[in-house]
Amino acid sequence: MLSKITVLLTFTGLAAHSLAEPLPSAPLERRCWLSHTQQRTAVDLRDPTTVSFVNLANGYAVRSPFWVEFGVRGMGVVPAGNKNEKAGHHHLLIDTPLPINHQAQIPFSDTHKHFGKGQTGTQLDLPDGKHTLRLLFADHEHRPYFVYSREITVHVIGRRSSAPPRVEAGNFEESCALWYQDTISAPRAGGKEVYVKNLRDEEPVNSPFALSFGTVGYGIAPLAQKVKDTGHFAFTISSKGGGPVQRQVLSDGRTEALIDLPRGDYEIDLRLQDADGNPLLRAAPLRFTVQRQDR
Repeated sequence: MLSKITVLLTFTGLAAHSLAEPLPSAPLERRCWLSHTQQRTAVDLRDPTTVSFVNLANGYAVRSPFWVEFGVRGMGVVPAGNKNEKAGHHHLLIDTPLPINHQAQIPFSDTHKHFGKGQTGTQLDLPDGKHTLRLLFADHEHRPYFVYSREITVHVIGRRSSAPPRVEAGNFEESCALWYQDTISAPRAGGKEVYVKNLRDEEPVNSPFALSFGTVGYGIAPLAQKVKDTGHFAFTISSKGGGPVQRQVLSDGRTEALIDLPRGDYEIDLRLQDADGNPLLRAAPLRFTVQRQDR
């Protein structure tokens, strides 16, 4: 496992601001987490352009406050006010339907949350009970694209300060579901960071698989658009004991990547860099194993 010493690793003089999150150490929790790996990393090409919740699904039970991860495929992210026909920014609709007039600007309200700085996620604090959530992608003027997620319902079952669910051997399936939903929605630790949303250190995956990237403290913008306090993702995947096998620069503001690798052990070096290619943040190296390649 990576230790906290990894925070001292540097990339062209820039300290890594986040740690590669390890797999759970408790055997039952690890078994539970790994039972959801395929779900988190699944490749779905049925709709070339879509937005989705990376870490939440319909019916999840969560403690509040909780973290919400935004995903977008087929388009990039760019802060509001910056015109780009192939990019936009996220909006979160809470307990409210889609706008009737899709040509009108999305209003600013407690039920229409705007993420016009190019954010890739947010922390929500909602009262106990059932709530509906939906992501809506929009242009530089906050006018919706025809790109929105399915509406999901989450059940807030208490405060984050209350005792967390536990995985129980005698009731594994039910207790695993509650523990996983609580764990995957846990708030970020705080501070600026860049991270892989859907994979933990030393986690095995089947290939091809999808990787989703997030950042806190910075927004996302395409390389061609210089916007203050934003960057774009870039990563290098290296094989164990070998050199780089894949490099990608998501210069168009994308926050997801499709990966296809043969069986083996790998390490991903993820970074957020500015419009001039200078690194803003670097994640601690994250190791993973491709255990099967599907053809």
